[in-house]
Amino acid sequence: MKNYLDGGEAILEAFRKLKIDYIMSSPGSEWSPIWEALARQTLENRAGPTFVESWHETLAVNMATGYTLMTERPQAVLVHAGVGVLQGSMGIHGALQNEVPMVVMSGESQTLGENPDLDIEQQWYGGLTVGGIERFVEPVTKWARAVTSPYTLYESVIRAGEMAQRAPKGPIYLNVALEHMLHDWTPPASSREVPPAPVTQPRPQDVETVAELLRNAKSPVIVTETAGRDPKAFSALKELADLLAIPVINGRVSAYANFPTDHPLYLGMGRYKALDDADLVLLVGGRAPWYPPRRRPTRGKIVAIHDHPLKEHMVYQNLHVDLYLEGDIVESLMLLIAAAKSAKIEPATVTARRQRWTREHESYVAELRAEREKAQNGSAIDPLSLLAALGELMPDDTIYVDETITHSPLIRQHLPQRTAQSFYRGSGGLGQGIGTALGIKLAAPQRPVALLIGDGSFLYNPVIQALGASQRHDLPIVIVILNNKKYEAMRKGHVHHYPDGASASKGLHFGVTIDGPDYEQLGSHFGFHGERVEYRAELEVALRSALAATKEGRTAILNVVVSR
Repeated sequence: MKNYLDGGEAILEAFRKLKIDYIMSSPGSEWSPIWEALARQTLENRAGPTFVESWHETLAVNMATGYTLMTERPQAVLVHAGVGVLQGSMGIHGALQNEVPMVVMSGESQTLGENPDLDIEQQWYGGLTVGGIERFVEPVTKWARAVTSPYTLYESVIRAGEMAQRAPKGPIYLNVALEHMLHDWTPPASSREVPPAPVTQPRPQDVETVAELLRNAKSPVIVTETAGRDPKAFSALKELADLLAIPVINGRVSAYANFPTDHPLYLGMGRYKALDDADLVLLVGGRAPWYPPRRRPTRGKIVAIHDHPLKEHMVYQNLHVDLYLEGDIVESLMLLIAAAKSAKIEPATVTARRQRWTREHESYVAELRAEREKAQNGSAIDPLSLLAALGELMPDDTIYVDETITHSPLIRQHLPQRTAQSFYRGSGGLGQGIGTALGIKLAAPQRPVALLIGDGSFLYNPVIQALGASQRHDLPIVIVILNNKKYEAMRKGHVHHYPDGASASKGLHFGVTIDGPDYEQLGSHFGFHGERVEYRAELEVALRSALAATKEGRTAILNVVVSR
């Protein structure tokens, strides 16, 4: 057996230095150098990344995304040349919008078989090479380049991993020629350990300015959308709110569990009434909290807290910000907490605020409870009765992944988010929910993972490929399909613009009706649990059966027919 030391080993060693846990791949034939290096790693019992194969490129990217959302550790994604990257571009685009670091690679040929000393597979001549795929993916990556030579390969991969983790975090794409990977590689004489990305802090004078505003504010409010991505920020936000009795609102596109929804200072998602008389708004991890963007929600000061508050991938963003704390969210919050503790704050003011917002929270919770109780009428399954059943029956440590559209506001209002890393919602387009949920399950194997997905959203996913990955890699999840047999967002948009038009008057809608399959049967080829649920009385048994299946190692698909 010959031990090759070539570009495949260079890439794998770079992954080791970057502390990458998994190589997610929907493979192409250019990756034989990596496979050879992985085979040696296995035979030599060396530490290094684990190869996770899937049958679809977007699925591979989504699994990397889900894993990183839970761990904050970037992973590697290897896909096929040209077409493989284009197929995975939806997931790469989502990773860019979610600021998820990862290293994505594919490999074109440079010689196309014209090198008499190196025979290359004929497929390169057959059309897979598109002459620099990095040109196609540049708009959906943080950075995209071709590796220039076999001599720069190792350090290029290291650099890509380091760059992916710097703010703004995001996917880095490298086009690696097969010829570079087959070329001999000489390891560096002194192999450095790659340091972690530094944690940035805002300027001390900016912290002091905001702390002074907090000390003087009569009615401060916190609005957050993405702070809870870091569990330490979840805790820090709670500490700051508790300390000064500041109410917390989830922004309209909140994508994480940012604050305990059962906390007496929590006022709900997208409920901005508290901003009417706010003299200070802390926008913690905000992306697009106000709609329409021109509508400034308060006359008070607005402070944006984020390491990357302005999003260059957004074509238009108007945060109405007066001051920035530009640095790591956790560091910024902890600095504010320290400043607040060292200052003299009138206890009576804090007490009065706490009493006011606790009453508001209790009123809000009562409204939600009344909505869920009203939904219990009749035998049909209102979406709220489904959410009530989930809240009562699912374990407290369940991680929810949301890929719905019209039901998403209900989900984010009514589902409990009491702990950090209990809720996720993706970005960049539909069709990524199952892969993201599988990646989250890979990172948190002991916790239940439940994907809530509309029947329309479900059909955008690579369903068979995702179910195959669930079985092959032992990643059982609960998939709850909210099946209203239509693209309700299409109908609502049409009626919104033409309320008295022909379509609304006669009930004649295009692009709305979904004559879907028996979703619950789609997992039968993999031995998965499936159940169609049509009546409210069936929900409890169905959810318990689904949970039991996942404990046995089988994914469960619940096709829940909802009334709206």
